[in-house]
Amino acid sequence: MKEDNHNRIQTSQKSESSGLIDEIREIIERGRSQAYASANQIVIQTYWNIGRRIVVEEQQGKQRAEYGKRLIANLAEQLSAIYGSNYSKRNLEYYRQFYLCFKDFEIVNTRVRNLTWSHIRRIMNESDPEARVWYLKEASEQMWSVRTLSRNINTQYYGRRMACYRESLALPKPIIEDNDTQEYIKSPVIAEFLGFRKDSKFDESKLEQALIDNLEQFIMELGRGFAFVDRQKHIVTDTADYYIDLVFYNIKLKRYVLFELKTHELTHQDVGQLDMYVRMYDDMVKDDSDNPTIGILLCTNTDKTIARYSVLHKSEQLFASKYMAYMPTEEELRREIETQKRFFMEQHGKGDME
Repeated sequence: MKEDNHNRIQTSQKSESSGLIDEIREIIERGRSQAYASANQIVIQTYWNIGRRIVVEEQQGKQRAEYGKRLIANLAEQLSAIYGSNYSKRNLEYYRQFYLCFKDFEIVNTRVRNLTWSHIRRIMNESDPEARVWYLKEASEQMWSVRTLSRNINTQYYGRRMACYRESLALPKPIIEDNDTQEYIKSPVIAEFLGFRKDSKFDESKLEQALIDNLEQFIMELGRGFAFVDRQKHIVTDTADYYIDLVFYNIKLKRYVLFELKTHELTHQDVGQLDMYVRMYDDMVKDDSDNPTIGILLCTNTDKTIARYSVLHKSEQLFASKYMAYMPTEEELRREIETQKRFFMEQHGKGDME
C-alpha cells in the first residue's frame, strides 16, 4: 500500500513537473524569439547608420566618385581586420546603398519585423522607390521567405496589381482602405508553379486540378487574406444546376471571391456567365455580414472591346485577369503589364486617356 501511494505521489509530481517544464520552455522560446528579433533590428539599424555615415563623409569630398571609392576601400581594409567579413568592401557598399534607398529609417524600422538583411538586400535591387516600400511592408506582414520575395519581385508582383494601374491613372482610392478590391486582384496572374510549358495544351479540368494540387502557391500568388472554400461549388435553382469552378473567401475584404477558369481568350459569354454566378452567390449563399461577392475570370487573354461594352464596364464586382502558366521573360512581362493596364483603362471608362 505504501509503495502504491509512493508511486501515485511520484506520478503526480511528474505530471505537475511536466506542466511546469512546458510553461518554462514556452517562456524561454518566447524570450529567445524576442531577443533574436531585437538583435536583428539592431543589426539592420547598425548597417543603415554605417551607410549614412559613409554618404555624409563622401559628400564632403571634392571629387565625390573617386573619393567615395577610396573611402570605402580604406574603411573596409581597417574594419574587416577588426570585425571580420561583415565589413568588407562589398558589404560596406551594400550599407551605403541601403541608406540611399531608405534615407528615412522609420520606413524600415516600422516594417523590419520578420525581415532579415537578406530580405532587405533583395528589395534594394528594386528601382522603384514606392515598390521598395511596398515590398518591405508585404514581405514583413506576409512573412515571405527570401525565395518568395525574390520570385515576387522577379514577376513584378507590385506592378501587376490593379491598384497599381488605378494609381497610374490617378483614380481615387476607396475611402475604406481594407475594402480596396483592386489591391487584391492582379493581371496577369503568373502561375509558373503549375508545371506547364509555354506551349502546353490543357483543358479547364486539368487547369483546375493543377491549381488545386498547387493551392498553397496559388494562394501566395493571389495575395493577402485568401482562404480556399470549395471547387465546383454546386448551386441549385428552380430550373437548373450550376457549378462554380473555384470559391475563395478573402478575410481582409470580408467577401467571397469566385473564379471561373477559361482556356481561351475572354468572351462576352464568359462575362455573362460570371455575372450570373456572382448574382446567385449574393442572393443564395453569402451572409448579410459579408460584403458583395466578386468574380474573376482567369483567361488566356483579355479583350478591350469586351471591357468597354460588356457588363465588365465600370463593374465593382466583375474582373478579368490573364493568366500565364509559365515564367515570362522580363521584357515579355513588361509588355503584358502595359497591355493589361490598357484593358483596365477600358473597363473603367478611361480608354480615351491613351
